[in-house]
Amino acid sequence: MIQNFETNKINAKIHGLSIQVGELYAELYAQGLDTFDEQDHALEAYKSLRRALPRDGGLKDEPHIGHSAAHDATQGV
Repeated sequence: MIQNFETNKINAKIHGLSIQVGELYAELYAQGLDTFDEQDHALEAYKSLRRALPRDGGLKDEPHIGHSAAHDATQGV
């Protein structure tokens, strides 16, 4: 069964957190090298949250569900 945010509240929460952490990473990155350690920790937290989500279609090579919105968050979009 393919799980999405409508059918799995845990995945929705993880995705929401990954968006917030992605936005935090983008803000820290924009501040420059003064926040390098914080940037690194935020990026690692972001990646860890994204890995906790299933992949689109369930295949190993597919991106994790919600990947477009999550990527946009890291770019400050």
